[in-house]
Amino acid sequence: MATLSLSLLLSGCNNQQTEADDKAAGAQEGQKVLRIATEGSYAPFNYTDAEGNLQGFDVDIANALCEQMKVSCEIQAQDWEGIIPGLKAKKYDAIVAAMSVTPERSQQVDFTDPYFTNALVFIASKDSTFDPSHSDNITSSKIAAQRSTISSQWLESTYPKANMQLYDTLNNAFLDLESNRVDAMISDKLPAIEWLSKNNSQFEVKGADIEIDDNFAIAVRKQDALKEQLNEALAAIKANGTYDQIKDKHFSIK
Repeated sequence: MATLSLSLLLSGCNNQQTEADDKAAGAQEGQKVLRIATEGSYAPFNYTDAEGNLQGFDVDIANALCEQMKVSCEIQAQDWEGIIPGLKAKKYDAIVAAMSVTPERSQQVDFTDPYFTNALVFIASKDSTFDPSHSDNITSSKIAAQRSTISSQWLESTYPKANMQLYDTLNNAFLDLESNRVDAMISDKLPAIEWLSKNNSQFEVKGADIEIDDNFAIAVRKQDALKEQLNEALAAIKANGTYDQIKDKHFSIK
């Protein structure tokens, strides 16, 4: 009888432990997933490495925010022109892709607090006489830019007579610059510096930085409560030093 009682007691304990393990596993499986889109071809902010993995400042910021929010991060690449339509179609929950806050985009999506401030630069061959401080140099030159970016929009609005050559990705614009199919290129500063440091010593920044109060922020769907959750997480990783660690990892200039 005592043996039977002990057996029943152990069986009960084992059942309780199994139920607890099942609940824990269920909680783990049921962890909220935050689906984030990035472009994947805008180094050092976001790019795809040789193994096909998404890397960069945006990717590390997204992962840090997910960790702070205690959610699982699912990051996917999306071509630039389709990135806002994909968000609105609920293919993902947020965009972390070096996206500038503009009035036009703000009509379609909501933005979090900024997580980076950007400047623009012109780059051209070291042997070139191209000088952006002279407006006639800009209007008489063939200038590359990525389509639907703050760079191309600034150039078009500031120099409407400029001969712009627009590209679907920044990498394709760099390729035409390197092949001398364009005279110069306008780009966000850090991707330009990244390209110059890793790809070609025959080119350089021309003129001064173009300060346009350009802020990068995370895009979410209109009226989505996720905006405030991301703002809280962003403030937290800035306060605890995580943001500065990620910034120092990816940017050789401050």
